[in-house]
Amino acid sequence: MGSALIAPFPDFFGEPNWSGGFDNHSVRQVVRVSRGGSTVRIRVSNVFGDQPLRLTGVTIGRAAEGAAVRAGSLRAVAFRGQRSTVVPPGQEVASDGVRLRVSPLERLTVTLYFDGPTGPATFHPLAVATVWRASGDHRFDTDPAAYGETSASSYFLSGVDVSGPTKGSIGTVVTFGDSITDGAVSTMDADNRYPDELAERLAAAGRPTGVVNAGIGGNKVLSGSPGLGAAAVERFRRDALGQPGVRTVIVLEGINDIGMGEAAGTPVTAAQLIAGHQALIRAAHWRGVRIIGATVTPTKGCPYPGYDTARGEAVRDALNHWIRTSGEYDAVFDFDRALADPADPDRMRAEYDGGDALHPNDAGMRAMAQAIDLNAL
Repeated sequence: MGSALIAPFPDFFGEPNWSGGFDNHSVRQVVRVSRGGSTVRIRVSNVFGDQPLRLTGVTIGRAAEGAAVRAGSLRAVAFRGQRSTVVPPGQEVASDGVRLRVSPLERLTVTLYFDGPTGPATFHPLAVATVWRASGDHRFDTDPAAYGETSASSYFLSGVDVSGPTKGSIGTVVTFGDSITDGAVSTMDADNRYPDELAERLAAAGRPTGVVNAGIGGNKVLSGSPGLGAAAVERFRRDALGQPGVRTVIVLEGINDIGMGEAAGTPVTAAQLIAGHQALIRAAHWRGVRIIGATVTPTKGCPYPGYDTARGEAVRDALNHWIRTSGEYDAVFDFDRALADPADPDRMRAEYDGGDALHPNDAGMRAMAQAIDLNAL
């Protein structure tokens, strides 16, 4: 499990969050791991912090309902043999391994406790999962009673890594993209994003594999924006190539460059987007990582300014044509055709539309995962 994090931004698309920071708080987050193993470790990020992050302690255990943890499963997490650690600004730290046998697709609960002020929090705004907060130290509570506050964003936790022999694993697959990869309108707490559906397909095929979701809502290829993350060409090395054991990256990016550019009166060209994708390809190949291009999905009928224009559609078509035919990506997954209405290919099929003609619903997420050739990974 991994997550792409951004700088503090206290109001994400009208939804307030806790990225202003914590003080004497326990923060409990539930994640689902893709592969099984015998040892787990966590990664904690202060990449966008402006002061040292003093982490008093951490526990990990098997998730129960909501903020509850299965009795007998809680383990203390250490960092170089110590229960507490300090994460310098701009850095990430990994914990020591914790002996905990987990199965593919098992849900784990990670609780971070900060006994003092953290300063602004490096975070992921669109968790599509409930995160809980309690005042005081409740790391070892299996009962959820103290956790009375909730958020739809996650904080500081950049990864949960599982190690140990796993038959059939092919290394880590990173799904890199924007809000569609992030699972924007998929069902809350249901693990129905397309990367989740891909992990389920791999596990069912006897190939349980680490699948990292490196999507960020609103992300663009060529430029960054507050609350929407750094440009893909800037964050790719950290969020994709920096994932432990990465073997393959799937790239689905470009629609926000098109839509936001159209809305702002600064339209992007297909040539500019292609150059951005080529930069990602070069970076991956330099690291010996396989990189797969995904075609950009339909937007006709989208009510957001700039996302349904004739000029923008021409750019999307040209970018998709290059992805399909240039041969520069190592393989292509055609998410555009997987979601398109056969009677109107510029529009998403009604049964896959999450309600805004841009973001797929759970069925659309499943269709995307089904369009992936597992052998191409």
